[in-house]
Amino acid sequence: RVGIAMGEVVIADNTVTGAGVVLAQRIEQLANPGDVSITSAIHEALPRRMPFDLENLGDQALKGFDEPVRVFRVGLKTGEEIPEPQAGAGFAVSRLSRTTLFAASGILLAIALGMVFALKTGALREKPDSPESGEKPVIAVLPFENMSGASQDYFSDGISEDIITDLSQLSGLAVIARNSSFKFRNPTETVAEISSKLGAKYLVQGSVRRDGKQIRISAQLVDGTSGHELWANRYDRELTGMFEVQDEITAKIVSELSIKISGDERRQLDYTATRNFDAYDLFLQAQITGASFTREAISEAINLYQRAIELDPGFARAYGAQAVLLTRQIFSGFSDKPAQTRARALDLALKGVTINPNSPQVQWALGYVYLYRDEFDNAIAALELAVTLSPSYADGYAMLALIRNNLGQSEQAIRLIEKGMELNPFYSWDYLYNLGRAHYGLENYQQAADYLEQALQRNAAPRGTRLFLVASYVELGRQDDAEWEIIQLETSYPETTVSQLRQVLVIRDEELLQRLLGDLLAAGMAE
Repeated sequence: RVGIAMGEVVIADNTVTGAGVVLAQRIEQLANPGDVSITSAIHEALPRRMPFDLENLGDQALKGFDEPVRVFRVGLKTGEEIPEPQAGAGFAVSRLSRTTLFAASGILLAIALGMVFALKTGALREKPDSPESGEKPVIAVLPFENMSGASQDYFSDGISEDIITDLSQLSGLAVIARNSSFKFRNPTETVAEISSKLGAKYLVQGSVRRDGKQIRISAQLVDGTSGHELWANRYDRELTGMFEVQDEITAKIVSELSIKISGDERRQLDYTATRNFDAYDLFLQAQITGASFTREAISEAINLYQRAIELDPGFARAYGAQAVLLTRQIFSGFSDKPAQTRARALDLALKGVTINPNSPQVQWALGYVYLYRDEFDNAIAALELAVTLSPSYADGYAMLALIRNNLGQSEQAIRLIEKGMELNPFYSWDYLYNLGRAHYGLENYQQAADYLEQALQRNAAPRGTRLFLVASYVELGRQDDAEWEIIQLETSYPETTVSQLRQVLVIRDEELLQRLLGDLLAAGMAE
């Protein structure tokens, strides 16, 4: 799309702004794809010999302008030719197609009239700097601001996360993980400061307002270095239309950054997990609920996922997410019938993959389930497919690191978790847990304890962190600290014994397993 307007332009501090730029941007939004829109001022100055049809769109109310602006749509007269230019004009155009209208009209008007030329963003700018050879542009999606009250935080977060998920599937783009970008909720930092801390050249920001059956989503793409807005739009839709909005936002970002996508990536982007809004809403609630790792929260989240599946039996991600929590029930000692729960989890994960084998999240879930079934080869295959489908999938690399830890391959685990940390600079507790485990495996006990203590500070609920921290303390001769952590384990997980752990821990490296269990016994854990 092209919008052309006449007006004031201000260039300062590497930024182009002014009333003329804003006006060009507003009328550009009125053009259809491949078309040109102009203001009445351009219409009056346009030479009548030019072979264009000018469709009067009438007076348009434009945001930021008190008075309506008359807008015209430019079309090429059928069979016409551009007159031969006079000497010195610098170009020659013969019979034009619709495609060449886009270029010819922009060039003619810009040269002849010295207008503000707004391409896509409505601002005079070049395309974003091309990355150096082999270097991917890095983007971060900040949490969209919730304009609907605190109870709807999960909803706006879910929309942001879905955009991250879509962009992460593109091999030509490096996407900062959710855990890192979501650190900047209601930020006090400038765009440049956020960009620097995340290591991201581009930022996506937005807001969500949900009102009854209506939704308003605003989004913008910003150059984090200059603070320049590359693209912005607002969408007012019914709730059921929000899935199309997410697709449009992703497509616009891809277009603005000139990201090349393959046919497979296009098909992945075109796939929508669910079209049932109520099922989607339940899924987002479950995502938040299950994140606390408590017995009650996991049980409630499982029920929410089940309700989502009942509303949409084709919702692959709901199957995978439920399978993960059922597996977590077993590992945490929360399941009264672990054998049945284990079988149910695998059935759900396989069902999800059958519905959508190209979902990196569902492949991740299958890998997670296989891991806790002690089926390491299957787990690795699923997770390697997940990171192939989503090259920026930080949690995929983290899960592969966990598997390598369970195989006793500590050095590989460290390389994988460091790859995840590059994509997730504000990584969650489990990255530190994996690093701690890897260093315990390498008998670097002080480093192990340091990482595990940091993991515990970020999330005190998961049992695995304390298990390896206790073992590290024993190896360091810190018996009092080890015994204190055993007391904490007995309080939160009274069913934990060495015998119970021997049944549920999925550590294939026998030497590593025996060392861990021996350290736990030495700390005073019941046999």
